[in-house]
Amino acid sequence: MKVDYQKVGDIIQKKQHSLLNRASEATSMLKEHMENDSVIRLISHNDADGISAAAVIANALAEEDVQFHTSSIPRLKEEDVNHLRSEKYDLFIFTDMGSPFIKEFNTYKHDVIVADHHQVDDTESESNVIHVNPHLFGVDGSKDLCGAGSAYLTIRDLDKKHLAYYALVGAFGDMQGQSGFTGVNRLILDDALESGNLEIHEGLKIVSKSTEPIFKSLAYTFSPPLPGISGDLDGAREFLERMNLSYGIKFTDMEDEEKDLLKDALININPDIFGDCYTVPKQVPMLRDLEEFSYILDACGKNKKQGLGLSIALGEKDQALDAALRFQRQYRDQIVKGLQWAKKEGAQQLNSIQYLYSEDKVLKSVMGTIASIGLSIEILDESKPVIGMSRLHNDIKISGRTTRDMVEKGVNLGKALKDSSNNFGGTGGGHDIAAGAMIPYESKDNFLHILDEMVEYQLSGE
Repeated sequence: MKVDYQKVGDIIQKKQHSLLNRASEATSMLKEHMENDSVIRLISHNDADGISAAAVIANALAEEDVQFHTSSIPRLKEEDVNHLRSEKYDLFIFTDMGSPFIKEFNTYKHDVIVADHHQVDDTESESNVIHVNPHLFGVDGSKDLCGAGSAYLTIRDLDKKHLAYYALVGAFGDMQGQSGFTGVNRLILDDALESGNLEIHEGLKIVSKSTEPIFKSLAYTFSPPLPGISGDLDGAREFLERMNLSYGIKFTDMEDEEKDLLKDALININPDIFGDCYTVPKQVPMLRDLEEFSYILDACGKNKKQGLGLSIALGEKDQALDAALRFQRQYRDQIVKGLQWAKKEGAQQLNSIQYLYSEDKVLKSVMGTIASIGLSIEILDESKPVIGMSRLHNDIKISGRTTRDMVEKGVNLGKALKDSSNNFGGTGGGHDIAAGAMIPYESKDNFLHILDEMVEYQLSGE
């Protein structure tokens, strides 16, 4: 069958145009409240994407001398929505969260902007609610626009293209920029380049080039994955020793000849390790690379220091960055420990899914990350979604991850986790490729059974 690429391109452009129109409606609502000197209430997710989303809005408001009150939370629950209802603000902005609660926001006496990218239901918003979400317009929120991207679109018409790079930091945090930017993310990239803030150059995509010894830089590089090196400090040391390279010096201190030797060897392992790097030259060295910036924010969020992450994104440096670097090292050590555990214990296998379960304090905070990286460095079976489970008192926190290939075969973890958790009075949702849920502890085995059947049904294509 012949594909009419012109027609496909027109459809994509129309979808993006509709999304941008909706975002402009949100900007108009925001402008109205700015003119009325309203104090804005901002609520965002506490991961790298959510902190970036809050930074986009907060920086825009601060530049306009608008007062705002920000909260960064791990998940938005019904009791949060009910509590916020009584707060005395005229405008609430929810970023990287909020789409499942449109029905509740419709009953608010205040105006609400929701700038999210997670999967949606069919609830229509009332006149007091403006819902900016790519899924409403047939745009994929798991790869073409992140939460920070949706947030950026809501302030784009305020002449804020110089803030576009924060949306790209969020995209990296949501694993959307690692293979290049697509969809609406591409439009945001163009804005960032047009503003003069952002530069693109080719280079090795390894982390902490100027802050860690090279063996740690390699072991802490998870995207693109380096099998046998990523997450393995001993493996990284041995790899460097085989080439007679000193593993104790930083990449930035290596001779050019040594850098070329390392580059060639790493490209043999994964060609994607050399490619486009996105940098903001005006930023301090530690935050100059957008992907590195996202890792710093992610480490702050994972260590429940999202306020620190937001303060850095709002311009705090020195002591704040030193603290963030300590949290990042701690977080990376936790990931390495978690990957060693997953490699040793292996995942428990069901028919269509595999799962990891732990009550270990350290592993609890990195279970979703272990699931993602475990798939990419091939210590977990890529042909089955991974369900990471960790006990929190009387509940179980669930992080589901799968591959793009499995999504193309029919897997939709956001729907599967939402529907299966609802059976036990829990909550869940997210994206087709990555999602989360909370269920009562006693429901664990029955939940896994139902989820396994749901994924099996999705893969059957019925």
